[in-house]
Amino acid sequence: MGMSLVKLNSSETPLVHQPSTSETATTAPPAQAQGNHPALALTVIALAQLMIVLDVTIVNVSLPHVQRALGFSGNGLEWVVNAYALTFGGLLLLGGRAGDIMGRRPVFVAGVLLFSGASLAAGLATSQWWLIAARSAQGAGAAVIAPTALSLLITTFAEGPSRNKAMGIFAAVNAAGGAVGLLLGGVLTTYANWRWVFFVNVPVGVLLAILAPGVFAASKRLTGRFGLPGALSGALGLALLVFGISHAATDQSGVSHWGDAATIGTLAAAGLLLVTFVIIEWRTSHPLMPLRIFADRNRSGAYLIVLCVVTAMFSIFFFLTVFMQTVWGYSALKAGAAYLPMALAVVAVATLSSQLVERLGTRPLLLAGTLLVAGGMFWLSRSLTAQGYASDVLGPILVLATGLGLTFPANNLTALSHVSEKDAGLASSLLNIGQQIGGSIGLAVLGTVAWSAVATSLRHQGVAAAHAAAPQMHAYALEVGFARGFEVAAGIALLAVLAVVVMIRPRQTPHITEDVSPT
Repeated sequence: MGMSLVKLNSSETPLVHQPSTSETATTAPPAQAQGNHPALALTVIALAQLMIVLDVTIVNVSLPHVQRALGFSGNGLEWVVNAYALTFGGLLLLGGRAGDIMGRRPVFVAGVLLFSGASLAAGLATSQWWLIAARSAQGAGAAVIAPTALSLLITTFAEGPSRNKAMGIFAAVNAAGGAVGLLLGGVLTTYANWRWVFFVNVPVGVLLAILAPGVFAASKRLTGRFGLPGALSGALGLALLVFGISHAATDQSGVSHWGDAATIGTLAAAGLLLVTFVIIEWRTSHPLMPLRIFADRNRSGAYLIVLCVVTAMFSIFFFLTVFMQTVWGYSALKAGAAYLPMALAVVAVATLSSQLVERLGTRPLLLAGTLLVAGGMFWLSRSLTAQGYASDVLGPILVLATGLGLTFPANNLTALSHVSEKDAGLASSLLNIGQQIGGSIGLAVLGTVAWSAVATSLRHQGVAAAHAAAPQMHAYALEVGFARGFEVAAGIALLAVLAVVVMIRPRQTPHITEDVSPT
């Protein structure tokens, strides 16, 4: 969910961090995890991340039920998803910086309470606007939780095995959350009610808000201010970028919206606002996003990698879900359950990779992981047929899961290495922004490729296969179109491989310079 990458000379990345003159209040990392209950702290962080990642996909399988209950039109129903994505993506920078300036522990609790309250309101919604407003508030809460949760992880766990293990678990939850959301959404919609896809967040959020003050040490509150012009231009620019890309996607009827006045105008406005934001940040003495954050080649490479990988992987959840339900006749519950092997594999591999990083470093894992993601996508593009799950899908998604499990922990460690404690929230925000923008690009670009190919295939069959049964023609068109989408996804994943080769350089140890002294 555009970032400027600052190029440096080929010898730019030192093995030992040398703080710039603008970095202050940095000390050696602590010898052990901070706080009295590191295992419980990790549980709180992982549950918080799972809660917000689930909400990206858990709602999808319940949308037909929401449409019938509240009378949404087809276009209006998109806002149940887009309202969450817009505020989530638009407010991430503010959410991360709020934790840096106001203290991560209280900001995290505030974000969890906002998310839980908005979830309750969404579950109680009796009108379209009520639900859309509640989804927007959920996105705002998620924009606070996501960066502060990751910042709390890196300031709670010391450099070395403890942090690597914690990062592996966090990354596994993050990567597998989408698949778990589809499964849980299917279960709740089938056996309870669509409202429970929102209600389920409430007890979890309340529990997290109660536990957090006791398991996290207070972080140092940094001096500074948000800077209203930069905050507004950045938030609006990111929100319009997410909306413009989402609106541009070619729909299932094969109609493209890339040339629509709304798409062009929105993307132009987003570009203007983001350029304005960069200029403001370059000139102000208290930037919301200090551009020095991109001066490290490895970190900029990690942001590019997460953008490419998430862009590629988002096609899996959307295309495969449609294919399983339309061609194979799967129910929402069965389609969700089909992702369970993928989720389990991601968790297992990510846990293993957190141990391998101590021996191998992050670069080999990133290279292997991105290659497997690209290979899994390409395999899926060649195997997708109407035959069935075991023969068509299981093998490729296990390869993909292995790639994601290797990539995400190593990439998070790379992005958060050599970051001063005062910039931890910002660095975490940028990782989440890459995911939000990547998800929007993935659905828009790959959706355009896939549905255009579907429409073209149906037109060709209408001439060459006039006597074919309509369901058979449609199934074949979906095979052709989605295979083309997966081919393009494989190509995007190869860009992540290229980023690893060109931009990532070995370091002795993943390391974050920080000051975690309680205040």
